Amino acid sequence: MARKSSAFEDLIELAALLPWWLSLIMAAVFYAVLHHFASVPVPVITDTKQLGSMMTGQMIKTFATFGQYLVPLAFGLGALVSVIKRKKRANLFQSVAKQSGKSALNNITWREFEMLVGEWFRRQDYMVTETGGVADGGVDLILTKAGETYLVQCKHWKAYKVGVNIVRELLGVMVSKGAAGGYLVTSGVFTNEARRFAEDSHIELIDGSKLSHLLAEARTAQSAKPVGHPIAQTQPQAFPPCPKCGSAMVRRKATKGAHAGNSFWGCSRFPSCRSTLPFN
Repeated sequence: MARKSSAFEDLIELAALLPWWLSLIMAAVFYAVLHHFASVPVPVITDTKQLGSMMTGQMIKTFATFGQYLVPLAFGLGALVSVIKRKKRANLFQSVAKQSGKSALNNITWREFEMLVGEWFRRQDYMVTETGGVADGGVDLILTKAGETYLVQCKHWKAYKVGVNIVRELLGVMVSKGAAGGYLVTSGVFTNEARRFAEDSHIELIDGSKLSHLLAEARTAQSAKPVGHPIAQTQPQAFPPCPKCGSAMVRRKATKGAHAGNSFWGCSRFPSCRSTLPFN
């Protein structure tokens, strides 16, 4: 039987989901607020009618007295966990991205696969919330950019194809949550039926081959950025801005049509924005 976590541990886990700097700000804010209540003296009652308010005040003071230290400590530990996880994600990303082929994706766990996908989206300037697939009908990542929400479902499947039912399930959650779009990412492949259904559903399918390609491109683009030199500001961007919405564009490869096999720039907000540019 799994051990039941305490409220203190739950607060640390909640704080770890936030950026480390935000957790530290929350720690300072909670300390200031709780310290204020802990310093307020409980009034002495002169009338039994005031007994209820006195007991309430005493409970608040007691909670604030201990909470002024415990709550900021939880957020401080959460910030530390957030930094450690961030470092772990970066190391995982670099390790997998520098390897070629889908074998690197198959050699990691399903949890690492979710972390890897989340890290790639972070590098596309999305704010990423990891849900672990527990909440929101199995959605593993919630993305936010430019005030819009996108849902991501990860399938670390090696043995069989991701079918159309999984795409339908994600679409149902998108509709219920009012999401602007969604991504279904797998280390394996999709069925043809799943691909046809996704084309008109604002869902982008990313299979193992495409994900390996995107990871390698993101790593190459990052390593090519000049660092610590004034001329860096005049260099062309690794990813050009979208002419329609201004978001960063990513390199994609046409899979069908007259330009099949050719590279092009596609908006990172696809499928909500379908703007493209020629790749030179």
